[in-house]
Amino acid sequence: MSTSASEISARIVEAVMAQKLAPGSRLGEQPLAMLFDCSRTIVREALTRLAARGIVTVSARRGWFVIEPSQDEAREAFEARRVIELGLIRSTGKIDKAALRQLKAHLQREKAALKESDVGNRSFLLGDFHVCLAECLGNTLLADTLRDFTARTTLIAMLYQSTHDAVQSCEDHVQIVAALERGDHAAAEALMAAHIGTVQSALRVQAPTDPLAQLRDALAPLQQKKTTAARPGRRKAAAPSPDDTDSSTYLGALL
Repeated sequence: MSTSASEISARIVEAVMAQKLAPGSRLGEQPLAMLFDCSRTIVREALTRLAARGIVTVSARRGWFVIEPSQDEAREAFEARRVIELGLIRSTGKIDKAALRQLKAHLQREKAALKESDVGNRSFLLGDFHVCLAECLGNTLLADTLRDFTARTTLIAMLYQSTHDAVQSCEDHVQIVAALERGDHAAAEALMAAHIGTVQSALRVQAPTDPLAQLRDALAPLQQKKTTAARPGRRKAAAPSPDDTDSSTYLGALL
């Protein structure tokens, strides 16, 4: 039995969240069809769904690729997560015991993953906590939305070399669940806001640079070293007149 489009798209999102598919990774239709033992039509359907969800992008001539979020897209993705997750906590009522057990079980898996060498599993569980939290707070629709945003912020962290500590991230999750368990939704909301802010601030996003900087440096006039004394046997050259100004110096001044 061949794999469905839904299963293929789910596997790709999981791979992204586990940091096994880097930003810009090419997703060839034929290799995926062979891997999942299905037709290229099914693969194309899965990739089309992911494109609509903002996980992959397509070029008419080059094919399908995992997205490479820009700095503006990175900022917007974190803002969206902040609005969704803080709103979920703020609007929820008393969390029931079954939901708490599910969240605590997830935290135990996170802690176990931190002790192992499987970075992919650890990355997936840390990101999936936010999806699990949305499900436990009773909103599966927003859980699906958060899954996509979490995948995108994982790509952002990979692209901009996040320095966020996995141990600290897990501890943040523990504190959020503890606040929810004691019914302190204000504290849980504040902890979530701080957590998302910490993850975002760990990104090494550079400030906007001069788009002409590289060209400006390349076309700058060469700096001639000044000699301390004139070479023997040669007359000192006369200073150039304004009309004899070197063209490269003029170009450099324009740049």
